[in-house]
Amino acid sequence: MAFARHASEMVGRFLSMPLLALLLAGPAAADQPGKFDFYVLALSWSPTYCKQEGSDANPHQCDVRKPFRFVVHGLWPQYERGYPESCPGMPKRIDRSIAVGMEDLMPSHGLVFHEWRRHGTCSGLEPQAYFALVRRAAEKIAVPGAFASLDRPGKTSPETVEKAFRLANPGLAEDGMSVACTAGQLEEIRICLTKDLQFRSCLEIDRSDCRAASLSVPPPVPGDNR
Repeated sequence: MAFARHASEMVGRFLSMPLLALLLAGPAAADQPGKFDFYVLALSWSPTYCKQEGSDANPHQCDVRKPFRFVVHGLWPQYERGYPESCPGMPKRIDRSIAVGMEDLMPSHGLVFHEWRRHGTCSGLEPQAYFALVRRAAEKIAVPGAFASLDRPGKTSPETVEKAFRLANPGLAEDGMSVACTAGQLEEIRICLTKDLQFRSCLEIDRSDCRAASLSVPPPVPGDNR
């Protein structure tokens, strides 16, 4: 009997612990459209993508007759830690005309459709309004002259890339962006923006900076003046 009472008391104390609340709470609530803290604008260095993907690259983006430099990878809703994705209650398909209208910034239609499904659905905006915001965000960023005129293979560092973007964009702080790299080559620059597209700090994004000491920067096809 004493053992039974002791066991019952132990069970009672266990059930009063916070763990019980977690067990009974069920799964965490799903990400909700419009419920996020800021955006990340990701600008990819297209020549890196074209070089690494080779014959598998998107033919429009890597057309030697009209090569691209920086292109928009996406405008991503973010939490201060982590990010929402594929939010419910929004249309998963968008009209092809939207992708056609974004070709100058996002050459791949597949990328446009993917970015809407994964990120745009969490913006709280309808597709047309979301991609209009993507365009305004991209137009806000001044690309440093070194990238606008590059016509031969270059070498740089993540710190130099960030400094160039800071100088070209007053108000953009060192802790408000990061540089991504892949296989020792410049992949993209990620810039943090408020919901009304003002520069802001973002410590989690900043901490994801490329750790390479040196980066190769492949050029667009010679003759491009983009």
